[in-house]
Amino acid sequence: MYANENYLIELLKEASLLDDSQIEDAGHQKKPDESLLESIVSQGIVTEENVAQTLAVNSGMEFVDLLKMPDIDPAAAKMITADAAARFKVIPIIHSGSDLIVAVIDPLDFDALDSVRHVLPMEPQFVCGTKTAIEKLIVENFGAELDASQMSSLGEDAVIDLPGGSSDGEDTPVIRMVYQILQEAYQAKASDIHIEPMEANMRVRYRIDGALHKVQEHPSDLLGNVVSRIKIMSGSMSVAEKRLPQDGRIQATFGKGELDLRVSTVPTTTGESVVMRILDKSSLTLGLDKLGFFTDDQSTIDDLIRLPDGIILVTGPTGSGKTTTLYSCLHTINKPDRKIITVEDPVEYLLSGINQVQVKESIGMSFAAALRAILRQAPNIIMIGEIRDLETASIAINASLTGHLVFSTLHTNDAPSAVARLADIGVKKFLIASAVRSIMAQRLVRTICKDCGAPTALTGKESRALNLTSEQMSGANLLKGEGCRSCRMTGYRGRMGLYEIFNIDEEVRLLINGDQSTPELRKRARELGMRTLREDGIRKVLAGLTTAEEVMRVTMSDS
Repeated sequence: MYANENYLIELLKEASLLDDSQIEDAGHQKKPDESLLESIVSQGIVTEENVAQTLAVNSGMEFVDLLKMPDIDPAAAKMITADAAARFKVIPIIHSGSDLIVAVIDPLDFDALDSVRHVLPMEPQFVCGTKTAIEKLIVENFGAELDASQMSSLGEDAVIDLPGGSSDGEDTPVIRMVYQILQEAYQAKASDIHIEPMEANMRVRYRIDGALHKVQEHPSDLLGNVVSRIKIMSGSMSVAEKRLPQDGRIQATFGKGELDLRVSTVPTTTGESVVMRILDKSSLTLGLDKLGFFTDDQSTIDDLIRLPDGIILVTGPTGSGKTTTLYSCLHTINKPDRKIITVEDPVEYLLSGINQVQVKESIGMSFAAALRAILRQAPNIIMIGEIRDLETASIAINASLTGHLVFSTLHTNDAPSAVARLADIGVKKFLIASAVRSIMAQRLVRTICKDCGAPTALTGKESRALNLTSEQMSGANLLKGEGCRSCRMTGYRGRMGLYEIFNIDEEVRLLINGDQSTPELRKRARELGMRTLREDGIRKVLAGLTTAEEVMRVTMSDS
């Protein structure tokens, strides 16, 4: 990647960022396909920023943190061809009058810089940026114009391998457009892609960290071809059928990662609407410590998931992270001496060492039918994707009362409401009291971007809504993201959970058996120490992990 890596390593040593012992250690741990400098960076001995700043100082250039810049000038970027940008690893970022600023990875590659001068329409001013930032900008601005070999030279995660065609120059414009949409969504870490027919155009939106962002608009006459292309890629959807909803699945690889795309089409008055849910198997982070629990809550959950029997319920609306929480619980307790079986619709991720059963209603394989079958497999632990009806609930309760630990989900607004929901399904109160060990409600909030988080203060409205005391405010670390390239100028990057844990002890069992209402259960649970979703959110605002705006968006007031 760099023209003279040995010289660059010496520069890092002169800057006291590296010593001989670290170089020797990096050489021993170097992978076969890595250079020595790549090994040094991948092991975290020096950072890409250290490398870029050292190069900048040595070359008399300015270092620019491109990830913290607003969007670069698209007119500037287009002053160089896609081929030249990928070959020389450069990207023009600002064009103002007679000034053209070009970001480069390696100022020591004089041949490349001379070549860039010849292909640009004016004399550039070079600045130095990090390898990751510049390659990311090249992909964002020229991805659809680059062939597979050029994309792979920008990193192992640059090339996506899709069924039914590639991204090479011989493909049609529609194929390249679909390729680019999937590629950009993956790069942006989107969870969903929405391709929607509007009256005058075709709108493309990505859901990133739970929020929808409009990213593209195309002429409406492209919609039919784009939808047909996606159906062909799925291999199981009918291109001819446009009157009925259809579901499909696309499996693809992106670098070394595997993608599973769940495709849904629905006919609307202006054409077919497509939603593709992206399940990135390589990015699944399992482990309770990754979900956003504070130490006290994580200790409580650790104790609960090691119980020998009973039901543990996770509640919340669609998209609140219930399945990820259950997977993390199973991952934590997955040991060779335990047999774990899940019943899911659909099986979203494959978990090593766990038997997962896919529900297929069309052939009679319902949740209840699957549960009856797996109980004959002598499992220790069972996970049910969702309790939807009395039959499923009854089998789950009977399993818990006969020595099984059962995990499942319900759709309720808070934890105490789950008792009323089970009773509404038809489960008797004494069975609920006997079988359920704990109910946890959860929501997801966006976390503050680590690259642009800065101190802030709450508005009067926010302080009143969160009902904060002066004592709480005195030790607060309030932050707010200012917006940078890393977070797409939103101020947020990533998500974490808010949790409300309602443990069913003897006193609560008496209340359930006594037919107490949900408000009474909630009141008594709080007296016994249950922290509400809003209260857990407040703790995370004061710790500088999220914002008051986010907590107010996803939780109800406790008053």
